[in-house]
Amino acid sequence: MRETIIVDTDPGQDDAVALLLAFASRDQLDVKAITTVAGNVPVAQTTANALRIRDLGERADIPVHRGAEGPLVFPLETAEFVCGPDGLAGAGLPAPASEAAPGHAVQTIIDICRAAPEGGITLCPLGPLTNLALAFRLAPDILPKVKRIVVMGGAIGLGNITPAAEFNTYVDPHAAAVVFGCGRPIVMFGLGVTLQAIASHAQIACIGTLGTRTGTAIHGMLDRPRPGGLGSDGHPMHDPCVIAFLLWPELFDGRDCFVTVETGDNPLRGRTTIDWNGRLKQVPNAHVVSAVKAHELFERLIERLATLP
Repeated sequence: MRETIIVDTDPGQDDAVALLLAFASRDQLDVKAITTVAGNVPVAQTTANALRIRDLGERADIPVHRGAEGPLVFPLETAEFVCGPDGLAGAGLPAPASEAAPGHAVQTIIDICRAAPEGGITLCPLGPLTNLALAFRLAPDILPKVKRIVVMGGAIGLGNITPAAEFNTYVDPHAAAVVFGCGRPIVMFGLGVTLQAIASHAQIACIGTLGTRTGTAIHGMLDRPRPGGLGSDGHPMHDPCVIAFLLWPELFDGRDCFVTVETGDNPLRGRTTIDWNGRLKQVPNAHVVSAVKAHELFERLIERLATLP
């Protein structure tokens, strides 16, 4: 039976790979919508990027809805210094062939969840959690419809945008706090595991030899220098871990933990405190993934991506 999902995203190169993996897995995943949020680049660009990726994967059946313009409280900070001026540096993709579907992303999330059976929707946020937080606050009645939230965000150790914080939780820590406090099952992919998911130079080269438009675009995005030494032994694939977990959970390991998010405007902003050893005696609110069989992950990912145009 296929899992019904909404992908909430701010593409971003690794978001693009995550979306393409979902497109290539229609036998297992029913993607009801792609909702966009400001993050790696402003929301107008993340929306255009989602449409460009949808065009590349030839999945015009999946609607794209534009979402939140910025975080709940703080001004938006973006990451063009990592992903390039348009967010998809190296992809070489044309402008979108169509426009976003009418209706705000937050309302789309609410409507899809309300129409679903109890526990019928899996939410897959790959960027800042603004859209999800707004949906949960506007329509708390949808929470029972959410089977689980598989999120890329946070870190058990050092951050990647500040010493304390991973980018997504840093950009909108208040939204992350709402989501981690929502009471629904959460699977957390923080930097502790996603930085193990390094696509090696050989694997990136293999993608380039697929002979498809998808393979060429992915190779162009991944075979480029990363700032600050990130990915010097390859390219970290943060967001594809979320989709891969839905497909191949046996490749991952972790434990249930209590997670809090620092929302103050201070050097710890966006830090996720993960009670790995249960010191706080709190009920766990997330399954924190800590290990991945990276080589097997990328072998399977490349096999799936080879099925796309």
